Amino acid sequence: MKPKQNKNTVVTIGTFDGVHIGHQKIIQRMLTVGKEKDLTPAILTFFPHPRMVLQKDANIKLINTIDEKKDILNALGIKTLIIKRFTQEFSRLTAEEFVQRILVNELRAKHVIIGYDHRFGRNRAADIEDLKAFGKTYGFEVEEITAQDINDVAVSSTKIRNALFEGDIAIANRYLGYNFNLTGEVVKGKGLGRTIDFPTANLNISEDYKLIPKQGVYIIKSKYKDKSYFGMMNIGTNPTVNGEKQSVEIHFLDLNTSLYGEHLDIQVLKRIRDERKFESIEALKRQLYLDRQDALRYIIDNV
Repeated sequence: MKPKQNKNTVVTIGTFDGVHIGHQKIIQRMLTVGKEKDLTPAILTFFPHPRMVLQKDANIKLINTIDEKKDILNALGIKTLIIKRFTQEFSRLTAEEFVQRILVNELRAKHVIIGYDHRFGRNRAADIEDLKAFGKTYGFEVEEITAQDINDVAVSSTKIRNALFEGDIAIANRYLGYNFNLTGEVVKGKGLGRTIDFPTANLNISEDYKLIPKQGVYIIKSKYKDKSYFGMMNIGTNPTVNGEKQSVEIHFLDLNTSLYGEHLDIQVLKRIRDERKFESIEALKRQLYLDRQDALRYIIDNV
């Protein structure tokens, strides 16, 4: 999504991974300013994540893929998302070059909303006071989100990532303000589930930077042909059958149709248990029936 070149903008800058309730507070402020001043709300973000480029941190996992982030922001009312490719060359822009080229010339920023601890430019040398000085020079206002405003929310993308790695979906979803999701295409698997009356859709998540929660069994919800369906999802290696490669498999409770080639958006609602190795396929099947009962009780009580 690109900004309207013929209209000035209110801009905020950041990676916005998760678009969590803290981010949503900034977004609501942007929308308010946009209406008050007749400015287009625009978010400037970066990809790959700066840590992947500057620290060679290829292991960092992100809460959202780029497409997921676009969908979430669009639902919140942000129609203009600018994704700058983050490179070593881009990181060497001075603070003034960044302001002049990106904020002023490209985005036509007239109002910039920024976090109290935001730093930018080469070596992250510039801070909010520098940005205010540039604002006077180039004709835009700077609004600071105070430390208290941020701390009142007491949430961060790092906390959410840690909760997901630990399998604490309840905390992650509370901090996100929506259900954590996994998106991907359904591909053929080994077909074991069908032989034990628990057919599964195997989800291929092509973005290797997407965070996958802790291995285990989860209750999920997904839409198919505009109707919501519930199910159970297993993240793991299927140790009962000596599996080695991690997979994401969904067994829908009330949907029995071939989903090969379909692109699914899976909302993760609750974690049931760890993945375990059972002494036999029959023991696994008995546990899956118990898991199904847990899932049905949860759905009845919470939906």
